[in-house]
Amino acid sequence: MNVNHLNDRLIVALDKSSIDEIRQMVQELSQYLSFFKVGLEAMTALGCPLLVDTIHQANGRVFLDGKFCDIPNTVGKASKAAAKLGVAMFNVHASCGIDAIKAAADQKQNAKLLVVTILTSMNQNAVDEIFHCSIEDLILKFAIQAKDAGADGIVCGAPDLEILSKDPALSALEKIVPGIRPKWADPGDQKRTMTPFEALRLGATSLVIGRPITSPPKDVGSPKAAVKKILDEIGQ
Repeated sequence: MNVNHLNDRLIVALDKSSIDEIRQMVQELSQYLSFFKVGLEAMTALGCPLLVDTIHQANGRVFLDGKFCDIPNTVGKASKAAAKLGVAMFNVHASCGIDAIKAAADQKQNAKLLVVTILTSMNQNAVDEIFHCSIEDLILKFAIQAKDAGADGIVCGAPDLEILSKDPALSALEKIVPGIRPKWADPGDQKRTMTPFEALRLGATSLVIGRPITSPPKDVGSPKAAVKKILDEIGQ
């Protein structure tokens, strides 16, 4: 198994509020992958410095999923703080505007900056209510804005990959895709999902998978077994 090749393609979302659970999960899975995403639940319950340090000590790399969305000065300072922690990736939300994304890009140092486009829990009806436009128009607008602001990539739903492929200027952007659900997993609150194999075929750079790995179905067994099953399904 070529672990180095896998490191950048599979990211486990650690939606936990216990530092012991997080440490154990990273230690258990780090032989198969290196990236772990921590989001608002863990960040609020435990604090970013403790989270990042714990994952680093367990031989993991951190995707800090804070979705910063504020005025440019605040986003820039938050980005500087994230980079100082030594995270591998962090993100801002596209709706904060291009000036705030530029502020984050100016402060990202060695970390990769990702821009969140449209949440995978949102369908066209939800986008209509908030943005009053089609998903296709909005995803392209947000992606172009991210590229122009100096971001390294975007976070997008798997169904959006085909839309993004229509613009060659966006090919260099990394596409980090959450809402990934193997056929054997419950979709939960995700509305725009896709299997790991399908998402990679459409151009995903990395896949973010949470509950199917951290709380797998009983017939799958352990988180380690879930990771192995997913790697088999994508041909690794």
